[in-house]
Amino acid sequence: MKLRLSHAPYIANKIALDLVHSGVVELDSQPLEKLAEVSRAVLENDIKSEQMLEEEVREILENRVDEIEFLRADERALFWLVKKELASKKGIPLGKDERYNNLSHAILDAIIQEDIVWFDVPENRIRNIIYKAINDYTRIYESIEDFVEEKIKSYKRRIVVGSEEYDVIFEKLYEEELRKRGFL
Repeated sequence: MKLRLSHAPYIANKIALDLVHSGVVELDSQPLEKLAEVSRAVLENDIKSEQMLEEEVREILENRVDEIEFLRADERALFWLVKKELASKKGIPLGKDERYNNLSHAILDAIIQEDIVWFDVPENRIRNIIYKAINDYTRIYESIEDFVEEKIKSYKRRIVVGSEEYDVIFEKLYEEELRKRGFL
């Protein structure tokens, strides 16, 4: 699943809650919200890096649109190949495991730098909790999204997908479902 900016606050909340409930970390003088805020900042930075990479790929492909059409190349496949090549050159991981691992390292580093939590276990254990929180969120996200879409379809009044009203209702139901499942 591709991480989006709209996911960052939810993932950050899950990380903060999982760390606090793990029993292996204690918050120093900072509130739980500060832990989530630091995590969110790292996540948003990573997501924006990927967005910038994708924008660069789009520019490359737009500059070669005539060649692509002449060769009747699959634009999606080309997009992925160019993105993969640029990511490799820039050291940006695209694989889920490597990316989540890098994020868990970066989030832990930021938490330590901000002096938010105290722990006396190996750092790897904390990184594993962060990694698992990210992975769990992404796995569950799709099932929540499907559930919310079905719920909206069951409304008596038809709500057009992509409309402002749909987005507002989707976001409200999505947050409600996250709360039910303990993500918020």
